[in-house]
Amino acid sequence: MWLILTFLSAALLGCYDSCKKTALRDNAVIPVLFLNTVVCSLIFLPFIILSGCTHILDGNMFFVPQVGWDVHKYIILKSIIVLSSWVFGYFAMKHLPLTIVGPVNATRPVLVLVGAMLVYGERLNAWQAAGVILAIVSLAMLKRSGRKEGIDFQHNRWIYFLLAAAILGAASGLYDKFLMAGKASGGLGLDRMVVQSWYNLYQMLFMGAAFTLLWWHGRNHETRFRWKWAVLFISVFLSAADFLYYYALSLPGAMVSIISMVRRGSVIVSFLFGAFLFHESNLKSKMLDLTLVLLGMIFLYIGSRG
Repeated sequence: MWLILTFLSAALLGCYDSCKKTALRDNAVIPVLFLNTVVCSLIFLPFIILSGCTHILDGNMFFVPQVGWDVHKYIILKSIIVLSSWVFGYFAMKHLPLTIVGPVNATRPVLVLVGAMLVYGERLNAWQAAGVILAIVSLAMLKRSGRKEGIDFQHNRWIYFLLAAAILGAASGLYDKFLMAGKASGGLGLDRMVVQSWYNLYQMLFMGAAFTLLWWHGRNHETRFRWKWAVLFISVFLSAADFLYYYALSLPGAMVSIISMVRRGSVIVSFLFGAFLFHESNLKSKMLDLTLVLLGMIFLYIGSRG
């Protein structure tokens, strides 16, 4: 069950990346990111209020238990990690082709895999290991494809932004496992709705400060912000994808390394958008990279069923 939810989350993430690319084209990054955090917060704020002030959501999957500072301090750290990853990732997304950004993000599961094996003692079977290897090979091939578009992975600062986002995203994935895992497994055993609801609110507060201090006062000298409906759909797709992700992570037997890898299957959806909506180039060689990613996802699925 947790793997099926992860595949659905991956599909929604692909739509999220595509809306993000649309929203950021010829647009200011900071306001787009700020509005994303605002809309995400507005989606989950009613659950916090209804859970705290009424009994409507009692026993419901959307119920948000009340917690104290001993829990909130961990959620604040989560919001800082995620928001830092988003800042790097949004700037990279604006300046790089979507068919490059998606596959490069496939490095996250590899980083999570190493961390999960070191921290949580997770082990992969032969099928799963084969899936990881295919993902690594596809990334190496993508680097070669990027050169054909004049993107030098070693000297392009937006690639470094993208890698920074990947590293912070991997750290967030490992931290999620710590937050969600039961105390018997060395985790905190936090409720998934508590984490998702409150970390969105904290991100909005942090991003609101950044919006005011870094962009608003100098907006006349920065890239102008233009409203696009894609800005709204960024938050909708992200919130739905994260909801399924946290639900999958909270289920017994869920492996953070596999969940993180399968979620990167979102590259398939974003690749299609990049090809047909944004008309990006050099698609033939990238198609082979995409095929290897898809084959890796199938191997991971087979391995998890065993």
